[in-house]
Amino acid sequence: MFKGLTKVALTAALLATSAIGAAAQDFTIRATANSNENDEDYDGLVVFKNYVESASNGAIAVELFIGTQLCSGGAECLQGVADGSIDVFVTTSGGAAGIFPYVQVLDLPYLMSSDRVAEAVLSGDFTRTMRTMALASSGDSIRIMTIGNTGGWRNFANTQRRVTKPEDLAGLKIRTVVADLPQELVKAMGASPTPISWPELFTSLQTGVVEGSKNGITDIMNMKFPEAGLKYMTLDGHAYMGAIWVMNNEKFLSMPEDMRRVVVDGFAELQQATFASPKRKSIQAYQDFVADGGDLYVPTPEEKEAFRKAAEPVYDWFQENVEGGPEIFDALTSAVSEAEADLTKGYASDLN
Repeated sequence: MFKGLTKVALTAALLATSAIGAAAQDFTIRATANSNENDEDYDGLVVFKNYVESASNGAIAVELFIGTQLCSGGAECLQGVADGSIDVFVTTSGGAAGIFPYVQVLDLPYLMSSDRVAEAVLSGDFTRTMRTMALASSGDSIRIMTIGNTGGWRNFANTQRRVTKPEDLAGLKIRTVVADLPQELVKAMGASPTPISWPELFTSLQTGVVEGSKNGITDIMNMKFPEAGLKYMTLDGHAYMGAIWVMNNEKFLSMPEDMRRVVVDGFAELQQATFASPKRKSIQAYQDFVADGGDLYVPTPEEKEAFRKAAEPVYDWFQENVEGGPEIFDALTSAVSEAEADLTKGYASDLN
């Protein structure tokens, strides 16, 4: 490229190239996840960074901060997004419930029956409805960009016995997050909800402070919970582990429309990556769980229906006690019905 240039001309060319490179980065997005590089959130951020930087032709730089470098915990990190010190953050519904209580709708049990249903729902207007609500609740400061997955599906797991029906959970001390809805679900099953922070869960299982939890298999194996006595898992799939990706709204709107489109498309790529990642990782995780002596039980359709029936009071509780509950519940159940109808229509064609 620089062949035949004089030293002065070469210096000028290098300076010009450097200036072009510096000018190209018109925007910098600071994105954080309170996880590690083995997590689906990290997989999604890597895809997001690669897509946005490439599709913007270098106009947008994405800086990743994994762990607690910028903030620790949902409330602190969401405040950082609101005040603009953090541009992008990913939270679970439990982590955001203190600010946006209606996001707990994602934890309502047994409403979404499969990955295909959940992915269709979270890729459509349901997420836009939740975005509108979050903008209103945050004074237009926090914008929900997409909802992905972080760990597959929540299942009941415990240290004491195989669970094949709701009654088998009676009396067990089940770890939950502080949010109300997971506690209501555990109570509906006849068990005792016990809020425990994630870092304390291993020791709590080991010492009997709690006797079970509701987590995805990848989280269980990554945290080595079988070594703490977690030996029984029932694949009831009561909740899709949604990951809510938020962005500072002012930062997003400060970009020209073509760059906003790149960011929106980047989050779509991120969403697809987080949909796929747990499916692959869970294969080995389930194998390792069984190899370690774990008891893995798959409920029959009739047994799973019994779990759903036991959980029905939680739907009423949510709509009666959570601000914005009826609106977001209707949005979710309508989206689920539409997704299931589309799948049924597709099966009618695909199976014949």
